[in-house]
Amino acid sequence: MQITIRNISKRFGDFTALRGIDLDIASGELLALLGPSGSGKTTLLRAIAGLEPIDGGSIWFGDIDATRLSVQERRVGFVFQHYALFKHMTVLDNISFGLRMQPRAQRPAAAEIRRRCLELLELVQLGGLEGRYPNQLSGGQRQRVALARALAITPRLLLLDEPFGALDAKVRKDLRRWLRQLHRDTGYTTLFVTHDQEEALELADRIVVMNRGSIEQIGNTDQVYDAPRTPFVFDFLGSPNVLPGEVREGSVYLLGARAPIDDSKGLTPGPVDVYARPADFRVVDDDPAAIGGYVLEVQRTGVLVRLMVGLAAGDGTAAQTIEIEIPNPDPEMRVWLPGDRIRLRPAHFSLYRERRPQQEQIAEDRSASHAAPESRIRGK
Repeated sequence: MQITIRNISKRFGDFTALRGIDLDIASGELLALLGPSGSGKTTLLRAIAGLEPIDGGSIWFGDIDATRLSVQERRVGFVFQHYALFKHMTVLDNISFGLRMQPRAQRPAAAEIRRRCLELLELVQLGGLEGRYPNQLSGGQRQRVALARALAITPRLLLLDEPFGALDAKVRKDLRRWLRQLHRDTGYTTLFVTHDQEEALELADRIVVMNRGSIEQIGNTDQVYDAPRTPFVFDFLGSPNVLPGEVREGSVYLLGARAPIDDSKGLTPGPVDVYARPADFRVVDDDPAAIGGYVLEVQRTGVLVRLMVGLAAGDGTAAQTIEIEIPNPDPEMRVWLPGDRIRLRPAHFSLYRERRPQQEQIAEDRSASHAAPESRIRGK
C-alpha cells in the first residue's frame, strides 16, 4: 500500500502540531518517524490512522482518498507503546478481538478466526501460549501479542507508536532484529515512531526527522547521518562538538587550525559553525596546523576511549571543551592521562552558517528550532 500525504496540518489550541506535511511512503517500505518530544511524529501517525482529525490537507491510501474515512474504514493495524492488551482475555482472545468485532457480513467463521490467530502466534514466535493471560507474559512477549493483534485484521498498513519504549535495552535490541525480519516476511508498509536514533538507523529503510511539526530531512541512514542537512539533524543524530570557524580560501580555520573543504557548493567566506562528532577527530603529532589542547578526563568503555579535551585558541587562551573517541587500545599504544598535551584534526565535519554566538547555546534543548543553513559542506 502506497501512502501519499499532502499539506496536512493540525493545531491543538494555540499549539501547531503539524505544519503542512508532505510525505510519500512507498509500498512495502519500513519508515521511521524520528524526533524529540513535541516534534509532531505521534500526531502524524495518529492522523494517518484516523485517530486524530486533521485541520487541512489530504491522506491517500493508494488511489483511495482516506482523509475522511473512519478508523474502521481505513483498516490500519496500530500498535501502542504500552501494548493496550485486555487483561481479562487470553492471548488468543486478544489477537482475535479485531476480527470478532467486524460486522457479521465481513466476519470470518469462528474456526477461520482461530486458524488465522494461531498462525499469527507462530509468526511472532509465541506458538503454544494462546491460553495465557497478559500478566503471565514478559514485556517483549506482550508486545509481540500486540503486533499479532494488529496483523490479524489484514491491515492496509502497520503503524507502531514507540513500540519498544517500555522495554529494557536488551529486549529492545532483540525485538528490533525480530521486527526487521517480520517486515521482510510480511511485506507490510510500516511506519514506526521513535525518539531513539539507534533504533531508527538500525531498522528503517528511510528516516523522517521531524522538529516542531515540520520535516527537517528525509533520507536513508547514509543520507541523514553522513549528510545532515541542518544543524538540528546533526545535533539530534550524534551529540556533536560545535566549534567556531571561518571559511576563506577553500579552507575552514578554527582555533588556530586549518582544514581543507570541498568548496564546490560555493559557501561564501565568513564565520561558520563547524560540527564534528566525537569519532570524527584524529590525534596527530607535530602538525602545526592542528588544534592544540590538553586531556581533562579519560573514560574507557570497551572498544573506545573517551577523552574530554580542553582546547586552546590560536592566541593561546582557553577556548572550550570537546569530547573525542579513539579506539581502545590506541593503535599507537598510547595511554592517555589527565593533563597530557594533545593535538587534533577534524577528519570529517559539516559546516553551517554561524547563528549562535554564545557557546553555552550548544547545549540547548534538542527540540529548539534551527533555521536551514545557507549551505552545508562536508569536510574532507
